[in-house]
Amino acid sequence: MTVGEISLLIFALAFLLLVVFIGIFLLRLTRSVTVLTDDIDTLTRSSNEVLANTNILLDDVNDKLATLDVTVQTAAELSETVSDLNSSVRKASTNLSGLGTLSKAGATFALTRFLNLFGKKDKK
Repeated sequence: MTVGEISLLIFALAFLLLVVFIGIFLLRLTRSVTVLTDDIDTLTRSSNEVLANTNILLDDVNDKLATLDVTVQTAAELSETVSDLNSSVRKASTNLSGLGTLSKAGATFALTRFLNLFGKKDKK
């Protein structure tokens, strides 16, 4: 064997080793990609289930919120009515405080008589 043939043989063996190592690398890479693909499919299925459950929960919360909105609106209207009543009572109190003690007593007596008459009508 000549030097050229020996070098050609070494080159052929080196090339063969290179092809074998690249083949092994590609097989491992293929397995890794397969595992990753399976994991991604599993995650996709799970995320779809979670998304569906989230949509159901969100619909339920929206329904309950609509019901609560009516309740809050009613409470706000009641609060406004109580505030108006409070203002009326303050005005009446201010008007009565401007009168003398005798006038207050008379107004109290008249109010008491009126309420008694009103109360008697309800009892009948």
